[in-house]
Amino acid sequence: MNRKVGLALLVLIVALAAGGGLAFAQPIKIGVFEPMTGPSAAGGEMTVEGIELAWEMKPEVLGRAVEIIVVDNKSDKVEAANAVSRLIERDQVVAIIGSYGSSLSMAAGDIVKQKQIPAVGCSPTNPLVTLNNDYYFRVCFIDPFQGTVMANYAVNELGAKTAAVIQDVTQDYSVGLAKYFVDAFRKLTGNPNSIVEISSYNTGDQDFTAQLTNVKNKNPDVIFAPGNYGESALLIRQARDLGIDVPFLGGDTWEAPEFLSIGGEAVEGAVFSTHFTAEAPVTPESDRFLNAYRQKYGKEANAFAALGYDAYMLILDVIEKVGSADPQAIRDGLAQVQGFMGATGIISLDENGDAVKSAVINKVENGKFVYLTTVEPEF
Repeated sequence: MNRKVGLALLVLIVALAAGGGLAFAQPIKIGVFEPMTGPSAAGGEMTVEGIELAWEMKPEVLGRAVEIIVVDNKSDKVEAANAVSRLIERDQVVAIIGSYGSSLSMAAGDIVKQKQIPAVGCSPTNPLVTLNNDYYFRVCFIDPFQGTVMANYAVNELGAKTAAVIQDVTQDYSVGLAKYFVDAFRKLTGNPNSIVEISSYNTGDQDFTAQLTNVKNKNPDVIFAPGNYGESALLIRQARDLGIDVPFLGGDTWEAPEFLSIGGEAVEGAVFSTHFTAEAPVTPESDRFLNAYRQKYGKEANAFAALGYDAYMLILDVIEKVGSADPQAIRDGLAQVQGFMGATGIISLDENGDAVKSAVINKVENGKFVYLTTVEPEF
């Protein structure tokens, strides 16, 4: 049974169980566009797990059943735009959740703005996702904060005085995060020449020898390499094969089982920023989410599932508060969100629709992601 059919049947079951019968024939439809195939598939799958869990825990609002419609954006910008158009025009959704990958979210930005359907991103961290778009919001922090967190870790915890950057130039996420790391690192070291090398590659590349050779010749103290989990793991493996033994730092996309399986022993010691960890619950909702996730999936939750959960729960909370499933009313309600208790923390949305919240730093130890610390934003 495919995911969409299964969800539709569950919606019907909930409606009948509630005694509504045919009164529930018109559910409130929430669209989800995530990468279920392609290079970012693991991130999309993890996110949808959290959304589906949230729906099972809260399958109705305002006395009406909720239907979530999941569309695969195939890790592709054009497909992402098409997916959102279909959700709005064909499925008549009142709100949209997505997407893992800033570029994919940005590809949908003009569409939700033009059609005036609110969207809530789970993990797209590039500032441009919500900039000048009154219909796009997100439950995650953004890259200026994430880049600064990792630059601070490099300088203050590792004592790094120089760094190299290896970025995926086809991913807005990678380019943006690299820029904010560079800016923060130079400021922290007080040395405009402290970034000794910036190398680039494209999504799907398999051979990073040229970039790594340039980096090795510059002898940096650390390497910051934000990118997809697959390419990043391969890059680190090849770096170790070339005798590069300095610490590797990255961003939230590294939190995927595939990063560990592809990287193997080579990614031991890798450190990255992320949004949430099961090792350090931050709110009562964190515990509720973690317990439910373990019961449903038989494993510990990850940050992307937690963000998917929060995005769904936030939309339903707003619908309840405004007393309407009208898209404009939902948008206006999202713009007023302050102090929402989510699994990933207390979520307040600023004037750009961005969440102001803490970041987690994890490290790979013995083939697992291990919690190091939590970093609070400065106000």
